[in-house]
Amino acid sequence: MNRARGGPRLPAPGPAHVRACEDRAVNDSHPRLDDLRFRLAGDADLASLVRLRDDAARRLHALGVTGQWQPGELGEDHFGRIMETGEVWLAEAGGRAVGAWELWWQDEDAWGPQRVPAGYVHRLMADRACAPPGTGRRLLRAAERRVAEAGRTTVRLDCLAGNEPLTAYYLGAGYRVVGRKEGKPQPGGTPKSFTLLEKALVG
Repeated sequence: MNRARGGPRLPAPGPAHVRACEDRAVNDSHPRLDDLRFRLAGDADLASLVRLRDDAARRLHALGVTGQWQPGELGEDHFGRIMETGEVWLAEAGGRAVGAWELWWQDEDAWGPQRVPAGYVHRLMADRACAPPGTGRRLLRAAERRVAEAGRTTVRLDCLAGNEPLTAYYLGAGYRVVGRKEGKPQPGGTPKSFTLLEKALVG
């Protein structure tokens, strides 16, 4: 069983939850994404998660976005801690990890006390070298589905304040800007300011 931080117990995502994230609505809407599969990450995946995060940080730096993620900033211990309090999901294609995201059940540092039942998506990342085009949006949809399965009605996320391309990306995925958090504490770094976005789940 997983316990939401400060919230109720949630059912552990066993095979039924994994299958729900692999139905045709999630995996087969684009033929180039047919091989993409999602599963909960475990201890054996920690090195892959660090690789994905460091590669994503280096890619951001190459694009001139240097204030958000830093290579080497998060290690295996970070992802291990998230697995204890929330969920870390891995996307695989052709037997290789090509994407991942963290799903939290509470984020008071950014959002304060939870007033609506929400899930919080963090560190959405895709391996641009081998992930099929559209993987990022597919990861986001799978995360939204998992939040709905947990009985929560809203998905929340944040992105670095001033990162207009990323904000536009989430707006295009149906999210709306609902606020800004100044000085949010960061694992392994100094506090930063973030744009807060959320999306209401339908059905």
